[in-house]
Amino acid sequence: MSRVIVAGGGAAGMMAAVAAAGRGHEVHLLEKNEKLGKKLFITGKGRCNVTNACEAEELFDSVVSNAKFLYSAFYTFDNNAVQDFFRSRGCPLKVERGNRVFPESDHSSDIIRTLSKELEKEGVRIRLHTPVKRLLAETSDGGRRITGVALDDGEELAADAVVLACGGLSYPATGSCGDGYVLARGEGHSLVPCHPGLVPFTIQEEWCGRLSGLALKNVSAALYIEGKEIHCGFGEMLFTHFGVSGPLILSASSFYQEALYRYRRKKKTEGEPEVLLKLDLKPALTEEQLDKRVLRDFDSNKNRQFANALGKLFPASLIPVMVSLSGIDPAKKVHEITREERRRFVACIKGLPLTVTGTRGFEEAIITRGGIPVKEINPSTMESRLVGGLYMVGEMLDLDALTGGFNLQIAWSTGYLAGVSIP
Repeated sequence: MSRVIVAGGGAAGMMAAVAAAGRGHEVHLLEKNEKLGKKLFITGKGRCNVTNACEAEELFDSVVSNAKFLYSAFYTFDNNAVQDFFRSRGCPLKVERGNRVFPESDHSSDIIRTLSKELEKEGVRIRLHTPVKRLLAETSDGGRRITGVALDDGEELAADAVVLACGGLSYPATGSCGDGYVLARGEGHSLVPCHPGLVPFTIQEEWCGRLSGLALKNVSAALYIEGKEIHCGFGEMLFTHFGVSGPLILSASSFYQEALYRYRRKKKTEGEPEVLLKLDLKPALTEEQLDKRVLRDFDSNKNRQFANALGKLFPASLIPVMVSLSGIDPAKKVHEITREERRRFVACIKGLPLTVTGTRGFEEAIITRGGIPVKEINPSTMESRLVGGLYMVGEMLDLDALTGGFNLQIAWSTGYLAGVSIP
Protein backbone atom coordinates (compact mmCIF):
# COMPACT_ATOMS: atom_id res chain seq x y z
CA MET A 1 0.00 0.00 0.00
CA SER A 2 1.33 3.44 -0.96
CA ARG A 3 0.82 6.75 0.78
CA VAL A 4 -0.69 9.09 -1.80
CA ILE A 5 -1.16 12.85 -1.65
CA VAL A 6 -3.59 14.49 -4.07
CA ALA A 7 -3.14 18.25 -4.35
CA GLY A 8 -6.40 19.86 -5.51
CA GLY A 9 -9.99 19.00 -4.65
CA GLY A 10 -11.64 19.67 -8.00
CA ALA A 11 -13.14 17.16 -10.43
CA ALA A 12 -9.85 15.51 -11.45
CA GLY A 13 -8.44 15.53 -7.92
CA MET A 14 -11.50 14.02 -6.26
CA MET A 15 -11.72 11.30 -8.90
CA ALA A 16 -8.00 10.53 -8.55
CA ALA A 17 -8.39 10.27 -4.78
CA VAL A 18 -11.41 7.96 -5.06
CA ALA A 19 -9.64 5.73 -7.59
CA ALA A 20 -6.40 5.52 -5.58
CA ALA A 21 -8.22 4.79 -2.34
CA GLY A 22 -10.26 2.15 -4.12
CA ARG A 23 -6.98 0.37 -4.87
CA GLY A 24 -6.21 0.20 -1.17
CA HIS A 25 -3.84 3.16 -0.88
CA GLU A 26 -3.75 5.60 2.02
CA VAL A 27 -4.91 8.82 0.37
CA HIS A 28 -4.65 12.40 1.63
CA LEU A 29 -6.58 15.02 -0.36
CA LEU A 30 -5.26 18.56 0.14
CA GLU A 31 -7.43 21.51 -0.93
CA LYS A 32 -6.47 25.15 -0.40
CA ASN A 33 -10.09 26.41 -0.49
CA GLU A 34 -12.63 26.13 2.30
CA LYS A 35 -14.51 23.38 0.48
CA LEU A 36 -14.11 20.80 -2.29
CA GLY A 37 -15.33 21.30 -5.86
CA LYS A 38 -15.51 25.08 -5.83
CA LYS A 39 -15.13 25.40 -9.61
CA LEU A 40 -17.22 22.30 -10.23
CA PHE A 41 -20.04 24.01 -8.36
CA ILE A 42 -20.33 26.80 -10.95
CA THR A 43 -19.82 24.73 -14.12
CA GLY A 44 -22.70 24.61 -16.57
CA LYS A 45 -24.19 27.70 -14.90
CA GLY A 46 -24.51 25.72 -11.70
CA ARG A 47 -26.03 22.67 -13.38
CA CYS A 48 -22.75 20.81 -14.06
CA ASN A 49 -22.48 19.34 -17.55
CA VAL A 50 -20.96 16.09 -16.23
CA THR A 51 -19.99 14.53 -19.56
CA ASN A 52 -21.33 13.90 -23.06
CA ALA A 53 -23.27 10.77 -24.02
CA CYS A 54 -21.74 10.58 -27.51
CA GLU A 55 -19.95 7.68 -29.19
CA ALA A 56 -16.34 7.11 -28.17
CA GLU A 57 -14.91 8.47 -31.41
CA GLU A 58 -16.76 11.76 -30.93
CA LEU A 59 -14.96 12.18 -27.62
CA PHE A 60 -11.66 12.33 -29.47
CA ASP A 61 -13.09 14.51 -32.26
CA SER A 62 -14.20 17.05 -29.64
CA VAL A 63 -10.73 17.41 -28.10
CA VAL A 64 -8.95 20.40 -29.64
CA SER A 65 -5.43 19.93 -28.23
CA ASN A 66 -3.55 16.61 -28.07
CA ALA A 67 -6.48 14.21 -28.50
CA LYS A 68 -4.20 11.20 -29.13
CA PHE A 69 -2.67 11.61 -25.68
CA LEU A 70 -6.07 10.73 -24.17
CA TYR A 71 -6.48 7.27 -25.74
CA SER A 72 -5.57 5.35 -22.56
CA ALA A 73 -7.43 7.76 -20.28
CA PHE A 74 -10.67 7.73 -22.28
CA TYR A 75 -10.67 3.98 -22.88
CA THR A 76 -9.86 3.26 -19.21
CA PHE A 77 -12.68 5.48 -17.90
CA ASP A 78 -14.94 6.66 -20.70
CA ASN A 79 -18.16 8.68 -20.73
CA ASN A 80 -20.29 5.60 -20.09
CA ALA A 81 -18.16 4.72 -17.07
CA VAL A 82 -18.59 8.26 -15.73
CA GLN A 83 -22.36 8.02 -16.04
CA ASP A 84 -22.36 4.58 -14.39
CA PHE A 85 -20.18 5.93 -11.57
CA PHE A 86 -22.67 8.63 -10.59
CA ARG A 87 -25.87 6.70 -11.26
CA SER A 88 -24.69 3.66 -9.28
CA ARG A 89 -23.98 5.93 -6.32
CA GLY A 90 -27.45 7.41 -6.18
CA CYS A 91 -27.06 10.46 -8.42
CA PRO A 92 -29.54 10.17 -11.33
CA LEU A 93 -28.51 11.82 -14.60
CA LYS A 94 -30.32 13.04 -17.70
CA VAL A 95 -29.25 13.56 -21.31
CA GLU A 96 -30.21 16.80 -23.05
CA ARG A 97 -29.77 18.28 -26.52
CA GLY A 98 -26.32 17.71 -27.96
CA ASN A 99 -25.94 14.61 -25.74
CA ARG A 100 -25.04 16.84 -22.80
CA VAL A 101 -25.34 14.96 -19.51
CA PHE A 102 -26.54 16.74 -16.35
CA PRO A 103 -27.65 15.66 -12.89
CA GLU A 104 -31.40 15.10 -12.97
CA SER A 105 -31.79 17.72 -10.24
CA ASP A 106 -29.96 20.40 -12.28
CA HIS A 107 -27.81 21.01 -9.19
CA SER A 108 -24.03 20.68 -9.43
CA SER A 109 -24.02 20.25 -5.66
CA ASP A 110 -25.39 16.72 -6.18
CA ILE A 111 -22.29 15.78 -8.17
CA ILE A 112 -20.01 17.20 -5.47
CA ARG A 113 -22.04 15.48 -2.75
CA THR A 114 -21.76 12.12 -4.53
CA LEU A 115 -17.98 12.47 -4.81
CA SER A 116 -17.68 13.62 -1.19
CA LYS A 117 -19.62 10.59 0.04
CA GLU A 118 -17.39 8.32 -2.04
CA LEU A 119 -14.27 9.94 -0.61
CA GLU A 120 -15.61 9.36 2.89
CA LYS A 121 -16.58 5.77 2.08
CA GLU A 122 -13.09 5.03 0.75
CA GLY A 123 -11.45 6.56 3.81
CA VAL A 124 -9.77 9.48 2.04
CA ARG A 125 -8.37 11.97 4.55
CA ILE A 126 -9.37 15.49 3.51
CA ARG A 127 -7.56 18.64 4.60
CA LEU A 128 -9.07 22.00 3.62
CA HIS A 129 -7.29 25.38 3.77
CA THR A 130 -4.10 23.45 2.95
CA PRO A 131 -2.09 24.87 0.03
CA VAL A 132 1.03 23.05 -1.15
CA LYS A 133 4.13 25.25 -1.31
CA ARG A 134 6.57 22.88 -3.05
CA LEU A 135 7.20 19.28 -3.96
CA LEU A 136 9.75 17.17 -2.13
CA ALA A 137 11.88 14.82 -4.18
CA GLU A 138 15.27 13.16 -4.12
CA THR A 139 17.74 12.00 -6.74
CA SER A 140 19.19 8.50 -6.74
CA ASP A 141 20.65 6.11 -9.29
CA GLY A 142 17.15 5.49 -10.60
CA GLY A 143 16.63 9.21 -11.25
CA ARG A 144 14.50 11.82 -9.53
CA ARG A 145 11.65 10.52 -7.35
CA ILE A 146 8.93 12.22 -5.32
CA THR A 147 9.06 11.94 -1.51
CA GLY A 148 6.25 14.23 -0.43
CA VAL A 149 5.14 17.86 -0.24
CA ALA A 150 5.87 20.94 1.84
CA LEU A 151 2.90 23.04 2.94
CA ASP A 152 2.65 26.81 3.22
CA ASP A 153 3.01 26.66 7.00
CA GLY A 154 6.29 24.73 6.73
CA GLU A 155 4.86 21.30 7.53
CA GLU A 156 6.23 18.48 5.40
CA LEU A 157 4.17 15.43 4.47
CA ALA A 158 5.85 12.27 3.24
CA ALA A 159 4.33 10.38 0.32
CA ASP A 160 5.13 7.59 -2.13
CA ALA A 161 3.17 9.37 -4.85
CA VAL A 162 1.78 12.86 -5.42
CA VAL A 163 -1.03 13.71 -7.84
CA LEU A 164 -1.13 17.34 -8.94
CA ALA A 165 -4.71 18.32 -9.74
CA CYS A 166 -4.41 22.05 -9.12
CA GLY A 167 -6.32 23.27 -12.18
CA GLY A 168 -5.31 26.06 -14.54
CA LEU A 169 -5.93 29.81 -14.60
CA SER A 170 -9.62 30.05 -15.51
CA TYR A 171 -12.12 31.44 -12.98
CA PRO A 172 -9.43 32.70 -10.56
CA ALA A 173 -12.15 33.49 -8.02
CA THR A 174 -12.36 29.74 -7.39
CA GLY A 175 -8.68 29.61 -6.48
CA SER A 176 -7.24 28.80 -9.91
CA CYS A 177 -4.04 30.81 -10.01
CA GLY A 178 -1.56 28.53 -11.76
CA ASP A 179 0.15 27.33 -8.56
CA GLY A 180 0.23 23.78 -9.93
CA TYR A 181 2.37 24.98 -12.81
CA VAL A 182 4.82 26.50 -10.33
CA LEU A 183 5.05 23.20 -8.43
CA ALA A 184 5.65 21.22 -11.63
CA ARG A 185 8.21 23.66 -13.00
CA GLY A 186 10.08 23.45 -9.72
CA GLU A 187 10.79 19.83 -10.65
CA GLY A 188 11.95 20.59 -14.17
CA HIS A 189 8.71 20.57 -16.15
CA SER A 190 8.13 23.16 -18.85
CA LEU A 191 4.97 25.08 -19.69
CA VAL A 192 3.03 25.62 -22.90
CA PRO A 193 1.89 29.30 -22.80
CA CYS A 194 -1.55 29.59 -21.24
CA HIS A 195 -4.51 31.43 -22.77
CA PRO A 196 -8.20 31.74 -21.88
CA GLY A 197 -10.20 28.92 -23.50
CA LEU A 198 -13.92 28.60 -24.21
CA VAL A 199 -14.21 32.34 -23.76
CA PRO A 200 -16.32 35.13 -25.35
CA PHE A 201 -14.98 37.26 -28.21
CA THR A 202 -14.62 41.03 -28.12
CA ILE A 203 -15.92 42.67 -31.29
CA GLN A 204 -15.01 45.96 -33.00
CA GLU A 205 -18.39 46.85 -34.53
CA GLU A 206 -20.31 49.19 -32.23
CA TRP A 207 -23.70 47.91 -33.42
CA CYS A 208 -22.88 44.61 -31.76
CA GLY A 209 -23.21 46.21 -28.33
CA ARG A 210 -26.62 47.60 -29.25
CA LEU A 211 -27.87 44.01 -29.50
CA SER A 212 -26.69 43.12 -25.99
CA GLY A 213 -28.90 40.41 -24.52
CA LEU A 214 -30.15 39.10 -27.87
CA ALA A 215 -29.78 35.31 -28.16
CA LEU A 216 -29.91 33.57 -31.51
CA LYS A 217 -30.54 29.85 -32.02
CA ASN A 218 -29.70 27.68 -35.01
CA VAL A 219 -27.12 29.99 -36.56
CA SER A 220 -23.67 29.15 -37.86
CA ALA A 221 -20.42 31.04 -37.34
CA ALA A 222 -17.25 30.74 -39.39
CA LEU A 223 -13.94 32.09 -38.08
CA TYR A 224 -11.46 33.51 -40.59
CA ILE A 225 -7.86 34.64 -40.14
CA GLU A 226 -6.52 36.73 -43.02
CA GLY A 227 -9.34 35.39 -45.20
CA LYS A 228 -8.72 31.70 -44.44
CA GLU A 229 -11.49 29.77 -42.72
CA ILE A 230 -10.17 27.97 -39.64
CA HIS A 231 -13.41 26.85 -37.99
CA CYS A 232 -17.14 26.70 -38.64
CA GLY A 233 -19.79 25.69 -36.12
CA PHE A 234 -23.55 25.63 -35.60
CA GLY A 235 -25.62 26.38 -32.51
CA GLU A 236 -26.62 29.17 -30.14
CA MET A 237 -24.97 32.53 -29.56
CA LEU A 238 -25.50 35.66 -27.51
CA PHE A 239 -24.74 39.32 -28.20
CA THR A 240 -23.17 41.17 -25.26
CA HIS A 241 -22.08 44.72 -24.47
CA PHE A 242 -18.51 43.82 -25.47
CA GLY A 243 -19.10 41.36 -28.32
CA VAL A 244 -20.45 37.84 -28.63
CA SER A 245 -20.73 34.78 -26.41
CA GLY A 246 -22.77 31.58 -26.11
CA PRO A 247 -21.89 27.92 -26.86
CA LEU A 248 -21.29 28.51 -30.58
CA ILE A 249 -18.83 31.32 -29.88
CA LEU A 250 -17.07 29.60 -26.99
CA SER A 251 -16.31 26.61 -29.21
CA ALA A 252 -14.97 28.89 -31.95
CA SER A 253 -12.64 30.53 -29.41
CA SER A 254 -10.92 27.16 -28.88
CA PHE A 255 -9.46 27.47 -32.36
CA TYR A 256 -8.64 31.17 -32.14
CA GLN A 257 -5.44 31.16 -30.05
CA GLU A 258 -3.98 28.15 -31.85
CA ALA A 259 -4.61 29.78 -35.23
CA LEU A 260 -3.00 33.02 -34.02
CA TYR A 261 0.04 31.08 -32.82
CA ARG A 262 0.43 29.30 -36.16
CA TYR A 263 -0.01 32.58 -38.04
CA ARG A 264 2.67 34.36 -35.99
CA ARG A 265 5.06 31.43 -36.26
CA LYS A 266 4.62 31.32 -40.02
CA LYS A 267 4.88 35.08 -40.47
CA LYS A 268 7.50 35.44 -37.72
CA THR A 269 5.68 38.40 -36.28
CA GLU A 270 3.75 39.37 -33.16
CA GLY A 271 1.46 41.54 -35.28
CA GLU A 272 -2.25 40.93 -35.16
CA PRO A 273 -3.86 39.50 -38.32
CA GLU A 274 -7.36 40.37 -39.46
CA VAL A 275 -9.80 38.02 -37.74
CA LEU A 276 -13.40 37.90 -38.91
CA LEU A 277 -16.38 36.02 -37.57
CA LYS A 278 -19.03 35.57 -40.26
CA LEU A 279 -22.51 34.72 -39.04
CA ASP A 280 -24.98 32.83 -41.20
CA LEU A 281 -28.35 33.77 -39.75
CA LYS A 282 -30.22 31.29 -41.98
CA PRO A 283 -27.88 28.28 -42.34
CA ALA A 284 -30.69 25.88 -43.26
CA LEU A 285 -31.20 27.76 -46.55
CA THR A 286 -28.85 28.16 -49.47
CA GLU A 287 -28.35 31.68 -50.76
CA GLU A 288 -30.69 30.91 -53.64
CA GLN A 289 -33.37 29.48 -51.34
CA LEU A 290 -33.06 32.45 -49.01
CA ASP A 291 -33.40 34.84 -51.93
CA LYS A 292 -36.68 33.17 -52.86
CA ARG A 293 -37.83 33.36 -49.24
CA VAL A 294 -37.00 37.08 -49.06
CA LEU A 295 -38.72 37.64 -52.40
CA ARG A 296 -41.89 36.00 -51.06
CA ASP A 297 -41.80 38.21 -47.98
CA PHE A 298 -41.29 41.26 -50.17
CA ASP A 299 -44.18 40.29 -52.44
CA SER A 300 -46.54 40.17 -49.45
CA ASN A 301 -45.30 43.58 -48.24
CA LYS A 302 -45.00 45.42 -51.57
CA ASN A 303 -46.23 48.78 -50.38
CA ARG A 304 -44.56 48.79 -46.98
CA GLN A 305 -41.29 50.49 -46.16
CA PHE A 306 -38.27 48.20 -46.14
CA ALA A 307 -37.68 48.67 -42.41
CA ASN A 308 -41.23 47.50 -41.67
CA ALA A 309 -41.20 44.41 -43.88
CA LEU A 310 -38.70 42.19 -42.04
CA GLY A 311 -40.69 40.98 -39.04
CA LYS A 312 -40.76 37.37 -40.24
CA LEU A 313 -37.02 37.25 -40.92
CA PHE A 314 -35.45 38.60 -37.72
CA PRO A 315 -36.11 39.34 -34.04
CA ALA A 316 -37.31 42.92 -33.58
CA SER A 317 -34.06 44.20 -32.04
CA LEU A 318 -32.02 42.86 -34.95
CA ILE A 319 -34.07 44.54 -37.68
CA PRO A 320 -32.60 48.08 -37.38
CA VAL A 321 -29.07 46.66 -37.53
CA MET A 322 -29.80 44.51 -40.58
CA VAL A 323 -31.47 47.46 -42.32
CA SER A 324 -28.43 49.63 -41.65
CA LEU A 325 -25.97 46.98 -42.84
CA SER A 326 -27.97 46.31 -45.98
CA GLY A 327 -27.31 49.79 -47.32
CA ILE A 328 -30.96 50.03 -48.38
CA ASP A 329 -32.89 53.17 -47.42
CA PRO A 330 -35.18 52.07 -44.54
CA ALA A 331 -38.00 54.26 -45.91
CA LYS A 332 -37.77 52.75 -49.39
CA LYS A 333 -40.90 50.95 -50.55
CA VAL A 334 -40.32 47.21 -50.85
CA HIS A 335 -41.50 47.13 -54.48
CA GLU A 336 -38.80 49.71 -55.32
CA ILE A 337 -35.93 47.55 -54.03
CA THR A 338 -33.80 46.35 -56.94
CA ARG A 339 -32.74 42.78 -57.53
CA GLU A 340 -29.13 43.74 -56.85
CA GLU A 341 -30.05 45.37 -53.55
CA ARG A 342 -32.01 42.28 -52.55
CA ARG A 343 -29.09 39.99 -53.46
CA ARG A 344 -26.68 42.09 -51.39
CA PHE A 345 -29.15 41.92 -48.49
CA VAL A 346 -29.32 38.12 -48.78
CA ALA A 347 -25.51 37.92 -48.88
CA CYS A 348 -25.38 39.96 -45.68
CA ILE A 349 -27.79 37.57 -43.94
CA LYS A 350 -25.66 34.59 -45.02
CA GLY A 351 -22.36 36.22 -44.05
CA LEU A 352 -22.80 38.91 -41.41
CA PRO A 353 -19.21 40.06 -40.70
CA LEU A 354 -17.89 40.80 -37.21
CA THR A 355 -14.30 41.94 -36.60
CA VAL A 356 -12.75 40.00 -33.71
CA THR A 357 -10.40 42.14 -31.62
CA GLY A 358 -9.59 39.49 -29.03
CA THR A 359 -11.14 37.48 -26.21
CA ARG A 360 -12.23 38.18 -22.67
CA GLY A 361 -9.86 37.20 -19.87
CA PHE A 362 -9.41 34.20 -17.58
CA GLU A 363 -12.15 35.61 -15.33
CA GLU A 364 -14.70 34.58 -17.97
CA ALA A 365 -12.88 31.61 -19.48
CA ILE A 366 -14.34 28.17 -18.81
CA ILE A 367 -10.98 26.45 -19.26
CA THR A 368 -7.28 27.14 -19.70
CA ARG A 369 -5.57 26.43 -23.02
CA GLY A 370 -1.94 25.39 -22.60
CA GLY A 371 -0.29 23.99 -19.49
CA ILE A 372 2.18 21.19 -18.79
CA PRO A 373 3.24 19.64 -22.14
CA VAL A 374 1.79 16.16 -22.64
CA LYS A 375 5.12 14.92 -24.02
CA GLU A 376 6.42 15.18 -20.45
CA ILE A 377 3.66 12.88 -19.13
CA ASN A 378 3.21 9.12 -19.66
CA PRO A 379 -0.22 8.82 -21.35
CA SER A 380 -0.71 5.28 -20.01
CA THR A 381 -0.46 6.33 -16.36
CA MET A 382 -0.42 10.17 -16.12
CA GLU A 383 2.96 9.87 -14.37
CA SER A 384 5.67 12.44 -15.01
CA ARG A 385 8.45 11.28 -17.32
CA LEU A 386 10.86 13.46 -15.30
CA VAL A 387 10.02 12.58 -11.70
CA GLY A 388 8.94 9.14 -10.53
CA GLY A 389 5.81 9.05 -8.40
CA LEU A 390 4.59 12.44 -9.62
CA TYR A 391 1.28 12.43 -11.53
CA MET A 392 -0.53 15.31 -13.23
CA VAL A 393 -4.17 15.41 -14.27
CA GLY A 394 -7.02 17.59 -15.52
CA GLU A 395 -6.71 21.22 -16.52
CA MET A 396 -3.05 21.40 -15.50
CA LEU A 397 -2.16 19.57 -18.72
CA ASP A 398 -2.07 21.00 -22.24
CA LEU A 399 -5.45 19.49 -23.07
CA ASP A 400 -8.71 21.21 -23.96
CA ALA A 401 -11.95 20.37 -25.71
CA LEU A 402 -15.14 21.93 -27.01
CA THR A 403 -18.17 22.70 -24.86
CA GLY A 404 -20.64 19.95 -24.09
CA GLY A 405 -19.12 18.10 -21.12
CA PHE A 406 -15.90 17.10 -22.88
CA ASN A 407 -13.55 19.05 -20.61
CA LEU A 408 -15.02 17.50 -17.49
CA GLN A 409 -14.65 14.11 -19.18
CA ILE A 410 -10.92 14.87 -19.54
CA ALA A 411 -10.80 15.62 -15.81
CA TRP A 412 -12.62 12.42 -14.81
CA SER A 413 -10.61 10.21 -17.18
CA THR A 414 -7.14 11.55 -16.39
CA GLY A 415 -7.87 11.63 -12.66
CA TYR A 416 -9.15 8.07 -12.61
CA LEU A 417 -6.26 6.76 -14.72
CA ALA A 418 -3.71 8.36 -12.39
CA GLY A 419 -5.45 6.94 -9.33
CA VAL A 420 -5.54 3.34 -10.57
CA SER A 421 -1.99 3.54 -11.96
CA ILE A 422 -0.26 4.23 -8.64
CA PRO A 423 1.54 1.02 -7.63
